[in-house]
Amino acid sequence: MKKRLTDSLTLFFDPLFPKCFANPSRHRALIGVGGNIGNVKRRFKKVALLLRSHPKVRLIATAPLLKNPPFGYTDQPFFYNTLFLVDTDLPPKALLHFLLRLERRFKRVRTFKNAPRTLDLDIIFYDDVKLNSSELTIPHPHWHQRESVIIPLTFLGEMRRCGL
Repeated sequence: MKKRLTDSLTLFFDPLFPKCFANPSRHRALIGVGGNIGNVKRRFKKVALLLRSHPKVRLIATAPLLKNPPFGYTDQPFFYNTLFLVDTDLPPKALLHFLLRLERRFKRVRTFKNAPRTLDLDIIFYDDVKLNSSELTIPHPHWHQRESVIIPLTFLGEMRRCGL
């Protein structure tokens, strides 16, 4: 099912997006997920299924997929974005390195800022941690300016049955 929000914003729903999986028991992190190269929806499902059973980073909930226009470099296809709420025993920087390895596994290549990509994984929030280093900033510095975070986040906020 899909729901058109505006001429340039569309939400997609299927059995895996949105979904509540389990109650968190360790640290909670909100991961922004994006991509616009290849079969992005299938790739997101593969990443979600991988995280369902991973011992270090476990998927708790997903938001619906949002199709939205690119920003920055705009001469590229629309993006699909969602949010994954995970629990983890990894500290923030170790989680970042885990996510970067996952991006590489799904053929992410960094060519220039805001370039088209197969998979983009960003830590939006990690518990109530505030961190500002050259490697990682938490909360993500631009989360509140991005429809790709704000719109899916409203759906996660409605998922009270997950204990969120």
